Amino acid sequence: MILEIAQITVKSGMEELFEAGVTQAVPLFRRAKGCVSMELTRSIEIPSRYRLLVGWETLENHTIDFRNSEDFQSWRGLVSHCFDGAPQVEHARQNLKGF
Repeated sequence: MILEIAQITVKSGMEELFEAGVTQAVPLFRRAKGCVSMELTRSIEIPSRYRLLVGWETLENHTIDFRNSEDFQSWRGLVSHCFDGAPQVEHARQNLKGF
C-alpha cells in the first residue's frame, strides 16, 4: 500500500468550511480506483494545518487514475478555496510496523 500524505494549510477562519468540504469528498475517494483508506488529521499546535492521509493500492492509482479524474476536479472544487498556499504532497510505503 502507498500512503499519500498531503499537508494542507487552511486560511484562518476557514477551518470549519474546509472540514465540511473534506467530509463531502469522502464518497469521491471511496469510489476512486485503488483507494483503500482516507482520513484527515488536524494539528493541535498549528490549528490551521491539516494532514490528509490517503491509502492507495499503487502510486499510479493516485498520480494518474485519481488526478486525471473528474472526481479529482470535484475534490479540488470543494476545498481549494480554503487553501493558504499549495498543499505539500508526498508518498510513503510502510517499512516497519512496531505494534
